[in-house]
Amino acid sequence: MTLNDYLYYFILPVLSVAEILVLIRFLKGPSIIDRVIALDLMITIGIGIISIYSIINNQPTFLDIAMILALIAFLSTVAFSYYLQKRNKDD
Repeated sequence: MTLNDYLYYFILPVLSVAEILVLIRFLKGPSIIDRVIALDLMITIGIGIISIYSIINNQPTFLDIAMILALIAFLSTVAFSYYLQKRNKDD
C-alpha cells in the first residue's frame, strides 16, 4: 500500500463524521434556508465519499454517478433560490 491508499482510508472517516455533523444541522436548523444549505452540503460530502470509494475500488462508473448527483444538487439549489425570490416578491 502506498501513502495515497492510507490517505484515502483517512479521508473516508473524516467525511463520514462531517456528514453526521451536517445531518445534525439539517435536523436542528432553525430556518428552511439553513436546512437547504445543510442538504446541499450533505450532497457535496456524499459526492466526495462516492469519489473516494470509486478511486479506492478502481470503479470509474461511480464517478458518473457522482457527476449526476452534483448536477441534481446544483439544479435543486437554483430552484430553491428561485422559489425564495418569488416568495419575497409576493410579500
